[in-house]
Amino acid sequence: MAVEELQSIIKRCQILEEHDFKEEDFGLFQLAGQRCIEDGHVDQLLEIIQDEKNKTVIKSMGWNLVGPVVRCLLRNGEEDERKDCLLVFDLLVQLCNPKELLLGLLELIEEPSGKQISQTILLLLQPLQTVIQKLPNKVYSVGLALSTLWSQLSLLPVPYSKEQIQTDDYGLCQCCKALTEFMRPFVEEATDNKENKENEKLKDELLKFCCKCLKCPLLTAQFLEQSEEVGKDPFWSFASEIIGFLSEIGHPVPQIILNHGRKKRTWGCLELEEEEDRQLADSVASLTYLVFVQGIGIDQLPMVLSPLHLLQLNMEHIEVLLQRTEQSVFSKGLELLENSLLRLEDNSLLHRYLEIKSFLAVPQGLVKVMTLCPIETLRKKGLALLQLYIDKLDSQGKHTLFRCLLNTSNHSGVEGFVIQNIKNQIDASFKKTSNKWFVGPQLISLLDLVLFLPEGAETDLLQNSDRIMASLNLLRYLVIKDNENDNQTGLWTELGKIENNFLKPLHIGLNMSKAHYEAEIKNSQRNSQAAASTCKGVCSVTVGGEEIPAMPPEMQLKVLHSALFTFDLIESVLARVEELIEIKTKSTSEENIGIK
Repeated sequence: MAVEELQSIIKRCQILEEHDFKEEDFGLFQLAGQRCIEDGHVDQLLEIIQDEKNKTVIKSMGWNLVGPVVRCLLRNGEEDERKDCLLVFDLLVQLCNPKELLLGLLELIEEPSGKQISQTILLLLQPLQTVIQKLPNKVYSVGLALSTLWSQLSLLPVPYSKEQIQTDDYGLCQCCKALTEFMRPFVEEATDNKENKENEKLKDELLKFCCKCLKCPLLTAQFLEQSEEVGKDPFWSFASEIIGFLSEIGHPVPQIILNHGRKKRTWGCLELEEEEDRQLADSVASLTYLVFVQGIGIDQLPMVLSPLHLLQLNMEHIEVLLQRTEQSVFSKGLELLENSLLRLEDNSLLHRYLEIKSFLAVPQGLVKVMTLCPIETLRKKGLALLQLYIDKLDSQGKHTLFRCLLNTSNHSGVEGFVIQNIKNQIDASFKKTSNKWFVGPQLISLLDLVLFLPEGAETDLLQNSDRIMASLNLLRYLVIKDNENDNQTGLWTELGKIENNFLKPLHIGLNMSKAHYEAEIKNSQRNSQAAASTCKGVCSVTVGGEEIPAMPPEMQLKVLHSALFTFDLIESVLARVEELIEIKTKSTSEENIGIK
């Protein structure tokens, strides 16, 4: 019935001119054709389309059948039906109005979700390419197609592990490969040595798409280990193709990386110039990672660039990567920083570079990784890179960075790490040539930030235990190493202030904290006995105004005893420091009396 109805509609339209076709005719044609497909008469539909007498009608109305045919193909029906559907689809692409086909195909690409996104894209890319090549205004068509494709691809989850990349459940890797084949003829057309406005506009559309691909999926993509065969990594291959396209359309790696951030126009495309400070920052950061860490296109860079200059180029991009919260992105920032720092000699990074925003923002980004990242290996890598960064700075740079981190980190463990580094620099100054940044007045300015309690005696000693222990160990080292008569560090001049701001409040704080925790232990023991008598297995304890999360009594007791042990440890080091100060001052007094 549907076949006869379709034939009747076509026969009626054959005697009309194309401009006389009514909207009602288009609707009836579509319904009848769709029913032919649904009823399994695709073979007869194929014969109708192949009939030369129907060519004019098919050319005008046939694009309406593209949707039903594509949906039939995506259903994966019987092999014979699918084969006929493919032949119908190919004929429609050849015969129908390319402008209508373009819009129809793009609507079909926009429709699906989930795993059907890639299935649809992979099915329609080749026909879409054929249709666009028939159109006179390729710039608009290519731009619209690439924008639609990217919008759908950006919805697909990016595979993370090697296994996920190999299984490619959502088809993103296959789509990336197919996309490069889709783009190639348009890149070739844009670079055919005919300098005209259309070619330049086509280059702009290709450039915008390449930049979008650098951001998604390449910014979040995980790359296989370089020791493995590069050819097996679909994202590495895709990145290589995209960077190759950029070079072909007049934007080689050196131009993008060396000119980014300068006032000189980098892109020659107004839309990209306007985006440069926003979304484009992610794209250029991704490109920089691909070049320096993955080595794609690095041979294009001039060999004369010094390691220091390369670090300066990369720091802005490292900052961008470290600001992101996705592990797959900020881990790229860690890799790019490591790659850049390893090229430098120790102590060669001059302090004046810290006047550049990114040179202080990057170590602060590392602190966030060290303290907030849930993955231990990345936390450790952040710590190792912060140490590497410190090692590369000159003495004044180290001094400046230490002050910055002590003022901004707000984390006891990080502050303890910085204080240990200060101690190492003082020790190096004693053992080698004297370093003015870690003796005398410059050192005192650091000690003022180290040897004090932020809230006096009421400071949370448990929360700040790492910092306090590191501070006491530094003070003990200074007392042992520097004699009062020599006073190279300036410690002995400042001893009164240190006692008032640090040692005395610490004594008072320890006494209060120990008394509080001992009382809580007794309270917890009473609660434990009460819980045992009422058969309840959990209880709560309040410490420092905050309630410890409900846990078994024996666990709470363990936590409280651990806190007391920490206070005892701090107290023992404090007692040793005060003992050493007394011995040193008494010895100096006796020496002075002897001299008189």
